[in-house]
Amino acid sequence: MNKINPIKFGTDGWRAVIAREFTFENVRICAQALIEYMQETGLASKGLVIGYDTRFASEDFAAACADVAAANGIKVYLSVKAIPTPEVSYAITLKKAGAGVVITASHNPGNYNGFKIKSADGASAPTEMIAGVEQKIARIFESSGTKNIPTAKTPTRGIVEKCDFDTAYLQRVAEFVDLNRIKQSGLKIVVDSMYGAGSGYFKSLFRGGNVTVAEINAERNPFFPDINPEPIAVNLKKLSATIVRDGASVGLATDGDADRIGIMDEKGRFITQLEVYALLALYWLEIRGERGAIVKTVTATSMLYRLGDLFKVPVIETPVGFKYVAPVMLEQNALIGGEESGGYGFRGHVPERDAVLAGLCFLDLMVATGKTPSELVEYLFSKVGIHYYNRRDFHFEEKRRAEIINQLLQNKPSVIDGQKVLKFDTTDGFRFTLADSSWLLVRFSGTEPLLRIYAESHSHTQVDNILDFGQQLTGVM
Repeated sequence: MNKINPIKFGTDGWRAVIAREFTFENVRICAQALIEYMQETGLASKGLVIGYDTRFASEDFAAACADVAAANGIKVYLSVKAIPTPEVSYAITLKKAGAGVVITASHNPGNYNGFKIKSADGASAPTEMIAGVEQKIARIFESSGTKNIPTAKTPTRGIVEKCDFDTAYLQRVAEFVDLNRIKQSGLKIVVDSMYGAGSGYFKSLFRGGNVTVAEINAERNPFFPDINPEPIAVNLKKLSATIVRDGASVGLATDGDADRIGIMDEKGRFITQLEVYALLALYWLEIRGERGAIVKTVTATSMLYRLGDLFKVPVIETPVGFKYVAPVMLEQNALIGGEESGGYGFRGHVPERDAVLAGLCFLDLMVATGKTPSELVEYLFSKVGIHYYNRRDFHFEEKRRAEIINQLLQNKPSVIDGQKVLKFDTTDGFRFTLADSSWLLVRFSGTEPLLRIYAESHSHTQVDNILDFGQQLTGVM
């Protein structure tokens, strides 16, 4: 009897509970499938970059991937330490490798780990690449065949090369801003790396200047005590308190693999991901004077359409996931791409989310304008109008998925919070666009058993009312 295949790739990689589905055997199967895909598509001769985050045994799972690649005769560039996912992406382009693997579960709870695949350009693996790998995973489960040799034997063969990518990566991201201007600004920055792979990067970048960088949750702790490593308000209470206590200028938080960023203002208040995205777009359009398309997912802010009108640049929408954003960025030579999760990518860098670079851009925006974070939000609203946003997450039993979908399709409202529903679409989830440009979106997470309800509107009360309506519509509690 064949074993049941538990490996299914979601929005960005395969994620599962450690020691239940996320086992060494299954990780080796993923690695073998990727190697076979690379061999079939002519990528294997270029080699494979492997990185990992700070989760439990991530370095050991990464070594297991290197074992499989080496057993197949594939050159491996294996990181010597936990590093951000965008650093792996940049390393792929630096080494001109055929693909990359990151052992990370990103923002998921501490009992999860994951297997992210990156393409030769450093982007999240496109749909066709994932489909090809998944087909091979299914075949391997049927035949139960992987190749494996101990990592200890590989250095003599020259197949596995251990690499420190930090210096090259830090030099790269520093090129995108006026680093010296920031270093001499006197800012007091609090950084919460959420026990993840982003620890130490901002401190390294600002060494030698008069910027003060205080770090919290910077040690490795795979349990992620008291938080999930997702940089949203509910997980950043310690960061908020530290900002207020220390009189800091700004707070920056990076998720478990440092491809997402959360920002708090000088008063310890969370700046929503939608506001941050609009501010980063404004930075490149107004402060830097650049022009190019803006790429947004369905969950990202409608403020971007207003900025597109003001600066005469196109705004292009995709489903959620950088595997959809990145191809459009490359095709359009887009200025910026981003999503509600707090992940933002920039032209000229790898087509992938990068929390460190996003943080640098936000700091440069502060220094260039002389404005505090709260003043920047007000400045943004003066241009695009007031917008507020929130999201509610609900765990659900998988057997209820069909019931929830049917509820949404059979009970489509014509009015929400007194506003006529002008448009209903299922681009990614179930979205209702209202007459005053407010919107409600209900969608299932692609990486964990969560139902997410999103809303953007023109007051906190409207947002809450719309979210309440969405919750009633789905029947979740």
